[in-house]
Amino acid sequence: MRVPATPARTATSQAVARWCAEQGWPVHPLASGRKTPAANCPDCKDKHHSPTSCVCIPAGRPCHGFHAATTDTARIDAWWSAHPSWGVGVACGGADLIVIDIDAHSAPVPDRSRLLPGIPIHDSVNLRGLASGFDTLALLAALRGRPSPAEDDSTLRVRTPSGGLHVWYRNPHPATRFRCSTGSSSKVALAWQVDVRADGGYIVAPTTRTAQGTYLREGPGRLPAPLPDWLGEELVRTGHTIQRLAASSRPAAPRRRPPRTPKRAHRVLDPLLLEVAECAATPEGASFTEKLNKAAYTAGGLAAAGHLDEHTSRVLLHDAAETARPWQSARNERIIDDAFAAGSARPLHLEGRS
Repeated sequence: MRVPATPARTATSQAVARWCAEQGWPVHPLASGRKTPAANCPDCKDKHHSPTSCVCIPAGRPCHGFHAATTDTARIDAWWSAHPSWGVGVACGGADLIVIDIDAHSAPVPDRSRLLPGIPIHDSVNLRGLASGFDTLALLAALRGRPSPAEDDSTLRVRTPSGGLHVWYRNPHPATRFRCSTGSSSKVALAWQVDVRADGGYIVAPTTRTAQGTYLREGPGRLPAPLPDWLGEELVRTGHTIQRLAASSRPAAPRRRPPRTPKRAHRVLDPLLLEVAECAATPEGASFTEKLNKAAYTAGGLAAAGHLDEHTSRVLLHDAAETARPWQSARNERIIDDAFAAGSARPLHLEGRS
């Protein structure tokens, strides 16, 4: 059987989106020159409603990021013909993909207890020179007697403009679902500066161009290989599996709890988002980090309690952060991911709030 080549570096976004759809990977537009989803239509942006209740998605409009992802070629052609500069995002859950996102950000190295969650690293282990996710992933692989996924040329690997690497794998056991995570999280993480993109997330398709550079395929691998068993076991060990209750075992919903509506949740979250965005007027000394942390923590609690959709919450957080501090996008993402994860561990119920 002929193995299809990944799109050439000169391929148009429309051709890339079509190629991804041919692999069975649902795609959605990314904003021109960026790695974030294209903006919602004005109506969706104003209403802040859940993707499940959105009329735009069934009508073929690309609102709500990966929730609108599709393999329908007619819809793909309509989107990218009208907006050729849009990038291409792939919805990992719908594609049964697990992508290991290795970062190489310049950041202080944390205490060795946080490098590999759940694995103590003895003081006798020399960590001199450790500086990025490439190093922590290699350390994890060495401890398990396996080669690092960063060197796995049997699978599709994509070099990012920042010097990181996306290692694409196919979920060989689709009945087992995995969650996304960020490597800096203190709750769920595979390794420091190693993120996981899976259900509830998306990944940037190869050849997508951003203001920082182009996402380029690296090595001979053209398609995702099955996730290695040992790496799947590590994802299970670090809490990446998504637990799904059978219908008969689901607890009954509380009878006296007020309805979970986005409108009520936005009364809590919107003032915090406004405080973040207003930091744009003060480049320094505005307590931006504390305000963004508080907003993301609150959003995580609201999403965990079912008041808000996680993706919509994250988009709002990113928009507010980018308004105030667009020059530190990577740092903004880390603050949001950490605080959102912490908030998710404490669902925020809105009893008594009007």
